[in-house]
Amino acid sequence: MASEARKLGMPPEQLALDSLRERFMPLEIPAFFATGQETLADFRREDIGILHSSDHITGGARMSEDSGEKFVAGSVAQC
Repeated sequence: MASEARKLGMPPEQLALDSLRERFMPLEIPAFFATGQETLADFRREDIGILHSSDHITGGARMSEDSGEKFVAGSVAQC
């Protein structure tokens, strides 16, 4: 690589970086960047939603309540 860099008149590091960019960087900008969205979540906001457990379990699953105790009980049950 050093001899190739000398032929091209550039430091070997620059040749390595250029080679990596050429191989791994996309030639086209992904669609969500081209739309002016700030993040992928912004781009996908129409597809991201909230699932309410009460739609499936009467009173809701209440999975966030007493989660530490539930974790310990589940861990002890597996022993």
